[in-house]
Amino acid sequence: MQVSFVDITKNYPDIRDNIHRKFEDIIDTAHFVGSANGKYTQMFESQFAHFCGAKHAITVKNGTAALEIILRAMDIGAGDEVIVPVNTFIATVEAIAAVGAQIVFADIDDQTYVIDVDAVKARITERTRAIIPVHLYGQLAPMHDLLSIASQHGIRVIEDACQAHGAEDDSKRAGSFGDAAAFSFYPGKNLGAWGEGGAVITNDDQLAKKISILRDHGSARKYEHELIGGNFRLDEFQSAVLTVKLPYLNTWNEQRRRNAAFYMELLGSNPAVTLPVVKQGMPVWHLFVVRIQNRIELIDYLSKHDIQTGVHYPTPLHLTRACEGLGYHAGDFPIAEKVQSEIVSLPMYPELSKEEIKYVCRTINAFTALMGRKAQARKQT
Repeated sequence: MQVSFVDITKNYPDIRDNIHRKFEDIIDTAHFVGSANGKYTQMFESQFAHFCGAKHAITVKNGTAALEIILRAMDIGAGDEVIVPVNTFIATVEAIAAVGAQIVFADIDDQTYVIDVDAVKARITERTRAIIPVHLYGQLAPMHDLLSIASQHGIRVIEDACQAHGAEDDSKRAGSFGDAAAFSFYPGKNLGAWGEGGAVITNDDQLAKKISILRDHGSARKYEHELIGGNFRLDEFQSAVLTVKLPYLNTWNEQRRRNAAFYMELLGSNPAVTLPVVKQGMPVWHLFVVRIQNRIELIDYLSKHDIQTGVHYPTPLHLTRACEGLGYHAGDFPIAEKVQSEIVSLPMYPELSKEEIKYVCRTINAFTALMGRKAQARKQT
């Protein structure tokens, strides 16, 4: 049996014809660029804001752009500090660097792998302007505690919700907790476009207005430039895809939860595998990430059995070459460094079958049994 890490083609039969009809409409009208006047852009923004339980959704060209434009709209820049988890995709810190602010890393929780509240408290200074908690792998960061801390210190909270479309806690969805949130619609996301895409979610009317202006060259009306902005627009083709796919998202997320529960059931009795822990809310399992001591060997073993895996992310950001100028060193974030040497992402997407999950888990259990026998043999020699 062959098991793909992700297969975005599996949902095509349900959506292909509807998307093609919308593409033909865009071609016939020759309205290709999404903006405040784009039919499908307006439609998706309204739908996605409602889905997230927020007042405003402003589409942009990708998730990285969403983070950057939020920071710019908040006037965060040189001399300001932004706290971010050291275990995240580099796009989170690229946005901070793009506006000239100082990246301040914080360690993570050793069970959920999201930013640790106590680590955040220890990093706050008089120059701290914002915290960017990342809802990693589809699991919410501890938003209630973080919002309380932010309120005490008068700092902003920007959710990196790029992996958490539809994650919930206390009937609130990712994107509706903080001052603003960034989403990515990269094709492999829970809600993915057929190309690049992103959005900002906020309940702040003034912030939404400013972001809308910044995304289109600082202009609310053509050639009337209020601010130095940029070209952050999403095209109409991607907006059309997203309007078709959004109504399926709740179902797809439920299928991911079903798959995660089945993984938990089949791997729960294996002491060599550390399963993910949920401490708050209801994740959407963008990724299903386990920890194991012999990661390299496991990945190789699974590959030989036609099972694809991933590692998200193999190196804590403070140890990457891109961030070496920030002054951090090995040992500064011990939890992230340990976790990221052991994590493996197993196949996860809505259409993953029970038989495929059984095969993955059976192969993992066979591997750990083999490693146990080898360890026992070494002890006896």
